[in-house]
Order: sequence, then structure tokens, then C-alpha cells
Amino acid sequence: MGSEKKDMFPQMIKFVMMILLLLHGVVHINGVNGDHPQVPCFFIFGDSLSDNGNNNQLQTMSKANYKPYGIDFPAGTPTGRFTNGQTSVDILGQLLGFDDFIPPFANTTGYDILKGVNYASGSGGILRESGKHLGECISLHKQLNNHKSTISKIKNRVDLAQNHLKMCLYYVSIGNNDYLQNYLIPKFYNTSLLYTPQQYAGLLIKQYEEQILRLINYGARKVAMIGIRSLGCCPFVISSFGTNGSKCVEKVNQQVQLFNQNLKSLVHKLNTKFSDAKFIYVNTFQTQFGDLSSSGLSNLNESCCPTTNIGLCIPSSTPCENRTSHMFWDNVHPTEALNQITANRSYISHLASDNYPIDIKQLAQLPL
Repeated sequence: MGSEKKDMFPQMIKFVMMILLLLHGVVHINGVNGDHPQVPCFFIFGDSLSDNGNNNQLQTMSKANYKPYGIDFPAGTPTGRFTNGQTSVDILGQLLGFDDFIPPFANTTGYDILKGVNYASGSGGILRESGKHLGECISLHKQLNNHKSTISKIKNRVDLAQNHLKMCLYYVSIGNNDYLQNYLIPKFYNTSLLYTPQQYAGLLIKQYEEQILRLINYGARKVAMIGIRSLGCCPFVISSFGTNGSKCVEKVNQQVQLFNQNLKSLVHKLNTKFSDAKFIYVNTFQTQFGDLSSSGLSNLNESCCPTTNIGLCIPSSTPCENRTSHMFWDNVHPTEALNQITANRSYISHLASDNYPIDIKQLAQLPL
């Protein structure tokens, strides 16, 4: 009897090891690896700064599913991201603990919607007409329609869907194209003739507020609202307007700051109105406009790739080699190097003015 027990012992060890290996495999397949994301899901709304493939099948000039886009992305393949590697929301997703990239709405199937969806669309804006001269795009209004569709599917898969949604992080980065692809190009749009910069910023914020209220109605309770970056410093605007000896086009930056100031005030207004929700303002203008010398970025106003007349990379062109030192990938969009800085400073404030009233990490961890 004793010898039989001795013979069974190594077999039991093998059995236990097999079970552990199988469990490890299940954990690995599910992308958990022992760490849960800080929020159950991450929903992204925005424009080409966040688009990860939604424009690929649209009839538009605003798409990036060709080389050299994606040259520094895993496998070096273009995905529809308007940069050489990862976007700031890709990086932010990793900081939040997600093992996989949040899928674009155009490619979502089945249960992958439970961890979040990226609705962002290149050339899309707050105003439905912004970016239309480039072709099809998905405005913020349409993105919210797509989100409504997603919610109906989540309710079919998750009991207590409202509790699930209120713990998710909602990231809204929109408004760049309402300037770049609307107000700043009177050849195609008459908004600069109809509205002063102050009036136009007010118009955008009014419509933006209406869309955020829709998002709240759909269950959002943790919302990061991203300010417009310093558009006056991007090569496309500099080449269009000139700088008169300054580093950037100050007139454009002043117009953008009117919007950002109103957006910060809107965040305060929403936090006062909704006690069961939290809204934050992310100051990306400062991230790009501030001192970046310590980050390794030394080329601050030249594109890394040869560009077309609308500011995108020429297909199959050869980009610069020192991409980590460039702020701009093409004439409009940042490199992965700048996206890394933007994501890090929105996740954890480096300066008190980076985020208001708290940063994204604190927002994610709030027990609403």
C-alpha cells in the first residue's frame, strides 16, 4: 500500500502542474495577467488624434491606412492611426491597465465592446459640417449615435449595465477640426466671416455641452474632456499663415485658448450640476506649448515625413530616421514621442495646471 502511494504522488504533482498551466493559459488568453484594468471599460470619442481605423473604409482624403503611417507600430504596419506608432489613447489605455488596444467601432464584434470602443474619426468635429470638404467623416453627433448602438448591445450582454457603464472612463478629444478644417479655411467655410473668435468658441462650447449631456444620459459618469492643442505651432498652420518672426502663429493659439478657457468653465459647470458624476479638463495645449527640451524633442516645427497639400504623409514616402526627436509626424499630427508625453501628463499631472480639477488616474479610481 505504501509503494502505491509513492507511485501516485508524482502523478498527482503532474496533474496539479497541468491544471496550473491550463489556468495560466486561460488568464493569458483573457489578457488579465494578474492585473485588472483600473476601469472596466474605456470609451473614446474624437478626431484623427485618436482614430485607430474608423476612417479606413470611408470615402475621404482623411485616412492613414498606408505607409509610412504605422512604421513604429507593432509589426510596422499601418492601421489607420495618424502617426508613426501609438496614439495618446493607445498609451493611456496601457497606463489604465488594458492589455489590448481599445478596438475601433468599425471593427467591433461580440464581447469586445465590453472593455470599450473607440469612435474617433479623422476630420470629425463638434460641428457636423467640419471636415466635410475632405469627404466622409464621423462627427461627434454621429459618434454618440454609434455609442447608443453599443449601449444597446451591452445591455443584452451585461446584467446591471448601468452600473457597468458608470464606472467606465469616457475620453472626449474633439474641436481641433472645427478650427483646422473649418474656421481657419475661409475658402471652404464662412464661419470666420459670421463669427468673431469669441462667438465661435461660444458656439462650439454650446453644441459640445449638448453632446456631453447626451453622453451623461447614456450612462457616463467619469468624463475626461480634452482641450485643443496649440494649433498655431503645427507645420500646416505655420505654412498657411506665417509666424511674423514668432515661434508659432500666435493669432491661432489665442483663438484656440478661447475655446479651452470655455471648456474648463464647462467642466466646472458640469461638476457643480451633477453630484453623481465627475468631469475633468485635460490641458493638452500646455503639454505641447511648454518646455519640452528635457523630453528629447528637439525638432518642434518640422514634419518627419514628406507631406501632401492637406498635410498628410505622401504614400510610401521615406520618413526621417530620428523620429523620437520630432514633435510632428506629418504637418498636423504628433509623433508617438509627443503622444507619450501627452498620455503620461494627462494620466498623472506633472504640473498643477495639466489637469483640472484632478488627473485621469484619480478620475479612474473615483468610487462613483
